[in-house]
Amino acid sequence: MGRSYRVLASTALGVVVLAIVGSLTGPQWDPVPLHDSLVVESASTAIGRAAPVETYDVRTSVVTVQLDGTTVEAQISEPVGLDGPKPGVVFVHGAGTGRFDTAFLAQARALAASGIVAMVPNKRLDTYSTRHRDYVLMAADYGASVAVLQDHPGVDPDDVGIYAESEGGWIAPVMAAQDPTISFVVLVSSPVVPPREQAAFAVDSYLRNTNVPHGVFRAIPRAVGMSFPGGGFEYADFDVTPYQRQVRQPVLVVYGTGDASMPTVQGAQQVLRDTAAAGNDDVTVRYYAGANHGIRVDGEVDLGFLRDLSGWVLGLPATGDAAPRVAGDQPEQTYVAAPVPEPRWFGDGDLVVALGIAAVGLILLGPLAVLLARGVEDATDRVRRQRGAAVAVTGPRFAPGVLPRLVALGLGAILTVVGLVWYITAVARLALDYERDDLVVQGGWLLVRVLGIAVVVVGVLLLRVCRRVRLSGGQPAPGIVRTAALWAGVAGSLVLLVVLAYWGVFQLGI
Repeated sequence: MGRSYRVLASTALGVVVLAIVGSLTGPQWDPVPLHDSLVVESASTAIGRAAPVETYDVRTSVVTVQLDGTTVEAQISEPVGLDGPKPGVVFVHGAGTGRFDTAFLAQARALAASGIVAMVPNKRLDTYSTRHRDYVLMAADYGASVAVLQDHPGVDPDDVGIYAESEGGWIAPVMAAQDPTISFVVLVSSPVVPPREQAAFAVDSYLRNTNVPHGVFRAIPRAVGMSFPGGGFEYADFDVTPYQRQVRQPVLVVYGTGDASMPTVQGAQQVLRDTAAAGNDDVTVRYYAGANHGIRVDGEVDLGFLRDLSGWVLGLPATGDAAPRVAGDQPEQTYVAAPVPEPRWFGDGDLVVALGIAAVGLILLGPLAVLLARGVEDATDRVRRQRGAAVAVTGPRFAPGVLPRLVALGLGAILTVVGLVWYITAVARLALDYERDDLVVQGGWLLVRVLGIAVVVVGVLLLRVCRRVRLSGGQPAPGIVRTAALWAGVAGSLVLLVVLAYWGVFQLGI
């Protein structure tokens, strides 16, 4: 009983120490509630002063757009049988590999069928990657498409605007600020805040919907706030505000109230404030009930949105400041998308990765060194026997009980890290699919934490057996190689335990 009590007490002390270390090594996550709500003026999304929309047949053609150093293809959709200059819209893609044959199909066709020429260019990809994006340069590339559409036969060059979705919301204001010939801007599901802030906001929203344990939220600022391993990602802190404050064109802001990834209230409020700083009051805000990030309901683009989009564009300039200014479904945003705290100790992603690799290396290299040493010892003994020399009978190379506990400590620490990675991946998949699975979310987190505590128990048992051997006058790991293997395994496991503590595995509400 006394021995069990001491093991239990030592384990509890170890877990508390790791919990304190985990709390001190990084920021907490405590998002600020959003109290400044945006109240809609009407439940109807209908655009004020918009005339009924006509319907035309649609024809498409593909053109080539010359960019700086390369070309991209673009599809132009235009109404058939409509004479006279027509307004035009150039689409700006969100994140990913945007192509005209897969993106904005419903939107482009609806615009063309209503009498507006729509142009969807392929996204330029040779300067676009996960690590490197330049929204100012991307604005220049899309600006080339605007110039092509302005010169297209049948298009009114003074009535060509842009439609930007998601990530495009960081590009379109740059275009509008730098090119006064752009006549209007449509911002659909625009993040507005810097990418790092939007990412933290989206992760928080997804995790809350997935019903993860409270302790998991601590990982948000620690993952999103650090510099990313391998460098790049400078665009994560891009601030579109200075450009939005130069936008003088009419702006249509659109969100779906089923979109958990965007700050739907805060985003519209900031666009209203920024454009007002430019003396621009021609801003219309619309919210569509239950629509997701792509303004889709049950997989289809909301028909009311397509109707309102065409009516707003065709009715300009009258529709630019028409009442109601803010209308549709009442949006809800619980927390503010705000700057993400920077981790104090583990803010460098390269350091985090290096520590993990070094720790695993220490754990694995120790046994390899011991195996090599045993091989050398056995080979030496064989040579001595062949020469007729006496070979001393050697005892256990490690003291009894040391090696099994050392192996269990190292492998247990590695297994817990693997379990944590699995858990994060599983939760991320659930979150992105907007699904819940309490067995994975709650049970998986419990399993990872139990594994972590089990590793601490093994560490305590290893420490006790080493202490007992020393008190009896023995050596837990005789020889330089075995001593080094013991310390390497303990050090590597300890580093992994600290890393696990950093990500919240041992937190106790501290």
